[in-house]
Amino acid sequence: MSNNIYIYIFVMAGVTYLIRLLPLTFIRREIKNTFIRSFLYYVPYVTLSVMTFPAILYATENLWSALAGLIAAIFVAWKGGSLIKVSAAACIAVFLVELFI
Repeated sequence: MSNNIYIYIFVMAGVTYLIRLLPLTFIRREIKNTFIRSFLYYVPYVTLSVMTFPAILYATENLWSALAGLIAAIFVAWKGGSLIKVSAAACIAVFLVELFI
């Protein structure tokens, strides 16, 4: 996987750039459709999430500890925690689950 990381980054950048560039190229007026505007706004976040999610599940030796870290990170993020708090909660959850498994 380490050899393909540059391919993944290039594909993500290309898809994100093309989806934002094509409407600017073909549509000269302001886009007023709320669905299309929302779609174009969220494409970079979805692309990054789709590439990050499998890495989260396979980052640890055990799938259960990865799921515990993911759930802890989602919970802390849902409660409005900063990036440091979210990552610290995920690391602590993974550590505790790995400690007992």
